[in-house]
Amino acid sequence: MTDTAHTHPGYMQRKDDYLRRMKRIEGQVKGIERMVQDEKYCIDILTQVSAVTKALQAVALGLLDEHMSHCVLDAAQSGGPEAEAKLREASDAIARMVRS
Repeated sequence: MTDTAHTHPGYMQRKDDYLRRMKRIEGQVKGIERMVQDEKYCIDILTQVSAVTKALQAVALGLLDEHMSHCVLDAAQSGGPEAEAKLREASDAIARMVRS
C-alpha cells in the first residue's frame, strides 16, 4: 500500500462487504483449481475464470470509487502537493485497470 497518510481507508464503511466478496472469490478460485485437478472441460473452466475475473473487477471498481470519493476528494479540497499526488495515484490505478 502506498497510502500512509490516512489511518482509515475510504472503504471502511463497506469493509465487511469487501471481505465477503473476497471470500466468495477465494472459493471460486479453489473451485477452478479442483476443476483443473479433475480434468474438467476447458470451456467450463474458462467460464469460471471469466466469472472470477468479473468479480475481481467489480471489487476493483468499488475500491476505486471509494478512493475517489474519499481520499482523492479530501486531498483535492486541501490542495497542494498531496492533491497532485493523489490524483496521479488514482490516474495510475485506472491505467493499470484498463491495461489488465
